[in-house]
Amino acid sequence: MEPDHLPRRLWWVLAALTFAWGFNWTAMKVALSEVPPWTFRTLCLGAGSAVLFATLRAAGQPLAVPKGEWGRLALLAFVNISAWNMLVAFGVVLIPSGRAAILAYTMPVWAVPLSIWLLGERITGRKLAGLALGIAALALLLGQSLGQLSAAPVGSLLVLGASISWALGTVLQKRYPVRLPAGAYTAWIMLLGGAPIFIGALLLEDFGDLRQVGLWPALGLAYNVLVAFAFAHWAWIKIAISVPVSVFSISMLIIPVIGVLSGVVFLGERPSWSEVAALACVLAALATVIRPQSR
Repeated sequence: MEPDHLPRRLWWVLAALTFAWGFNWTAMKVALSEVPPWTFRTLCLGAGSAVLFATLRAAGQPLAVPKGEWGRLALLAFVNISAWNMLVAFGVVLIPSGRAAILAYTMPVWAVPLSIWLLGERITGRKLAGLALGIAALALLLGQSLGQLSAAPVGSLLVLGASISWALGTVLQKRYPVRLPAGAYTAWIMLLGGAPIFIGALLLEDFGDLRQVGLWPALGLAYNVLVAFAFAHWAWIKIAISVPVSVFSISMLIIPVIGVLSGVVFLGERPSWSEVAALACVLAALATVIRPQSR
């Protein structure tokens, strides 16, 4: 039976994932300033999956996909990897990275009702309170930027589409689990989900342009490959398959706060009152899923 909270053994995974993906919104924005979107995602998914496969093989972990699982694996790879990555890559070029992070992490708004409908998950008062606090935090962060979002509706819609795709993928991988360890499953969906992106890059972009990429965009790309993909995707899968969708979704809500605060650290922006209030709401939301339900 799945726990009704985030177990203590996964706290370090959530903390590492939070900073890995939170700071990645700034790194991605910098990388995409000089690396075309299809090429960027090709390098992230291709090199990221290669690093993960090599690490798992060196550790002696099994990598073979069980017979009859390929169709299910391909579906989950498309929803969780292909659609999410390309929608975000094109969307973040059009709107500020911090606001893109906020829109992307409206995922719980879609995932929780989907989990109730498709998985029959029970929504408790504590989970409902956590979701409400998380939505309040997102509303606070988004409130000051509605004018910017309406000025770039295509970018906003692309990132919202990515959020819905991620929510659906998270629910589907619970409904149709693949009989693979978390590491091998992550490596395979990154590779399979990257396949249509690899083709798009070959057809639509010129890899020769990479010779003109500067130092900071190159570092942003390296961060994506090694941290945001090879490690963070494993961490995401590890949490997502271990707890109910509602617990996982609420746990993810701290990431857009880090995404906004990364602009403070790296771009010299000053946090507003709404960002401080949003952080307080998110920490309160996390408290609802960190502690076990009293019996």
